[in-house]
Amino acid sequence: MKIYIDGEFYDKENAKISVFDHGLLYGDGVFEGIRFYNGRVFRLDEHINRLFDSARAICLNIGLDKAAVTNATLETIRRNGLQDGYVRLVVTRGVGDLGLNPALCPKASVVIIASKITLYSSENYKHGLEVVTCATRRIPHGALSPMVKSLNYLNNVLAKIEAQNAGAGEGLMLNEQGFVAECTGDNIFIVKNGVITTPPIASGALAGVTRSVVFDLAGEFGISIHEPMMTRYDIYTADECFLTGTAAEVIPAVKLDTRPIGDGLPGPITKKLIARFQELTASTGELIYHL
Repeated sequence: MKIYIDGEFYDKENAKISVFDHGLLYGDGVFEGIRFYNGRVFRLDEHINRLFDSARAICLNIGLDKAAVTNATLETIRRNGLQDGYVRLVVTRGVGDLGLNPALCPKASVVIIASKITLYSSENYKHGLEVVTCATRRIPHGALSPMVKSLNYLNNVLAKIEAQNAGAGEGLMLNEQGFVAECTGDNIFIVKNGVITTPPIASGALAGVTRSVVFDLAGEFGISIHEPMMTRYDIYTADECFLTGTAAEVIPAVKLDTRPIGDGLPGPITKKLIARFQELTASTGELIYHL
């Protein structure tokens, strides 16, 4: 495995960052998870744009332009000879002294890993996930905008621990007002009477790239999609539920807090979206290898 670090490629065993890197010391940095299928990177521009937006929001100068980051991402995949897989693109504040001050870090560090990822089993995709509501609330916009894909993911990690301890596949996170925000690593959607609903970004949800694909597909299928503030009641009484994320793709959710959603099986609209999403990922995206 070859890993990109600041313009150079290293074997996995020799790919190292400094213990003085502020990404390690303080979670000071941003990241993107990107999928590639059949020799194409899916929605690469959207991921790169979001990375730069996250960096700008925390006053982090990546030190490369978008084209350079895009090329480095593609080259990392090529160096590993992969056709299908997952990229973790990380930008840290860089090496500095001990202390919070970001001015102590003269140069950001860029790390790119191209590998494989399996978030859920094939059985989960076939039969659906069970979800539980977590006591851990989503970080509010006034503390750290959920729009920033920060290296400090402890809020999500703590909620994930709750879900795992409850024996569930995912955990539902509410905001401080008790409205639905998102799951620990995925956006959440419901279907009721043929209409798709998902929480708005203002509720604490990340503007997911796969989330935006669902909006596109809903338009393609002529299905209405709305973004009202949602409560758990809306999920309990939904006909269908599904989650989306770059690593998760589109996956059915069939229970919340032990309550079956709809008939407790993946619904027809969910299945239709999954099938079309798989068609898109197999046939669209930035070509990795040019003839």
